[in-house]
Amino acid sequence: MAPDLQTTNLILGIIAAVSVFEALLVIGMGIGGFIAYRRVMKLVDDVEARHIQPVVARVNGVLDNLKSVTETVKDETDRVDHAIRSTVDRVDATAQRVRTNVRVKTSRVVGFVRGVRAALEALLEDRHTGGEYHEARS
Repeated sequence: MAPDLQTTNLILGIIAAVSVFEALLVIGMGIGGFIAYRRVMKLVDDVEARHIQPVVARVNGVLDNLKSVTETVKDETDRVDHAIRSTVDRVDATAQRVRTNVRVKTSRVVGFVRGVRAALEALLEDRHTGGEYHEARS
């Protein structure tokens, strides 16, 4: 029996043709994938340029304005706080001066009133006792 190589060669030829076809198919899929990748990246760049960059620019502008407003509010708050503190300090100093002046001026009047009261009490007591206290003292 002689080996029949024609069938084996035919099968090997089919396997080789299928391998070449598979290789071409893999290469074609690689090229197709690369083309699809380029198209998607171009689309992403286009979307970014038309939609994302303007939004980012607007958001950055809003953030810059917010920072400016925040700094202004902080500065004004510091200024108002300083003004309130200095006003409270001046009011406290004025109240202390008024208290002192009122005490000084009223202490004389209070002393005078107490003296008059003591004199009146002594006079009235002297009248009620009929002068006994005054005579006993003498």
